[in-house]
Amino acid sequence: MKKFLLLLLVFSISCSKKDNATAQSITENNNIDFSNLLWSEEFDLDGAPSSNNWFLETIPPNNGSWWNNEVQYYTDRRSNSIVENGVLKIIALKEEYQGKSYTSARMTTQNLFEFKYGMIEIKAKLPEGQGTWPALWMLGENIDSIGWPFCGEIDIMEHGDGIPGLVSSAIHLPNSNGNHYFLRGEQTIENPSSAFHIYKAKWTSSKIQFFVDDIKYHEVSLDNSMPFHHPFFIILNVAMGGDFTNNNIDPNFESARMEVDYIRVYQ
Repeated sequence: MKKFLLLLLVFSISCSKKDNATAQSITENNNIDFSNLLWSEEFDLDGAPSSNNWFLETIPPNNGSWWNNEVQYYTDRRSNSIVENGVLKIIALKEEYQGKSYTSARMTTQNLFEFKYGMIEIKAKLPEGQGTWPALWMLGENIDSIGWPFCGEIDIMEHGDGIPGLVSSAIHLPNSNGNHYFLRGEQTIENPSSAFHIYKAKWTSSKIQFFVDDIKYHEVSLDNSMPFHHPFFIILNVAMGGDFTNNNIDPNFESARMEVDYIRVYQ
């Protein structure tokens, strides 16, 4: 009987330590101040986006096209992406180019900068015009080895699938059968194209929270089965048309641009 009580006491202490460690981990995740600046892009050098930070994707991966039935061609020309006066401009144009009727740019930090957990802030002004699909987002760095959605996707901000000013955030991941699903939140803001707003995601091992101008409007809880516990890289792009916009582009569209003042990642 004494041996049984002793074993029970040891087991209780062990469980208590594990419970306390778990509680401490959760508390730490909830109270992270994200005060350490890990990486930033201030766009302070005019000209081409820095090749130290960005790779301009120009080769369509989906049999000569991009996913989601988008209709633009992404280029590395300065007419589609340029840094001027401390601001990055991604410019969508209506023009015939390489068999497409629109051009734009898609920039990624893949193999240049990737991080696991932290807070990312992007100060941006969105393009105007029905049919534009600006996105500030992230993909898992292992996408080339395991594919999407198994790598995970974090959409910090997307705009273009509803009324002007309706911005959304989401995570994309596979279910137990490997099929894709997503968890989305949305909010309508004023002056998305005439004023800068700060789009933010706070990402810890237990949850991801999404904000616009420090107002939280979406939160998802994470567990160990989800693909959000490894490094991700950053993507900036402006697509045209596609499923997200219901393939509806203003016939009078000529050009529009997304401006990005800065990107900052804290841990």
